[in-house]
Amino acid sequence: MAIKKFVVGCFDDEQVLFPAVKNVRKAGYRIHDVYTPMPIHGLDAAMGLRDTSLHTAGFIYGIAGTTTAFSFITWVFTTDWPMNIGGKPFFSLPAWIPIMFELTVLFSAVGMVLTFCYLCQLAPFVKKDHFHLRATDDLFVMAIECTDKTNETEVSQFLSNIGAIDVTTQYKETGWWLGRYDKETQLFGKPTEAVS
Repeated sequence: MAIKKFVVGCFDDEQVLFPAVKNVRKAGYRIHDVYTPMPIHGLDAAMGLRDTSLHTAGFIYGIAGTTTAFSFITWVFTTDWPMNIGGKPFFSLPAWIPIMFELTVLFSAVGMVLTFCYLCQLAPFVKKDHFHLRATDDLFVMAIECTDKTNETEVSQFLSNIGAIDVTTQYKETGWWLGRYDKETQLFGKPTEAVS
């Protein structure tokens, strides 16, 4: 995996973070991501992120579930094992609707959850670098990716001027990989031994 350089700014208030994101974008810096301990309405628009396509994936999974149910039931009751149940025709679509609905919901729900976990890189066995452990507690963390043209000192000063309480430069892997968190973890500035 490629290791990239980031300037990381920590903010202690969302009222400071929100205008800071807009100022960073106006200045032309590339925001890698913003990590917050809670959802912030409108932050995705401020960062310039496009709308999610998860609902489109859910629709496709739902259609796949409906098609699977309809195809299998049709094959079973008209070709493989036709049965005369109460005088109904072999192709009895109204009686199949509840099962088709259930398979539509099942495929859509399971597919969307798995897609969400993949896109957000969430799994019990996935290891990923964190910019600051307090991002899940009480800090708002903005990571700016450094390129060849980025002046690290200038970015650090810029973040401090717009309200960052702590600014650091970090080298991190941006991807995720299979593994676990091993021997040492930085917890609030103090190295601790991970339980093995």
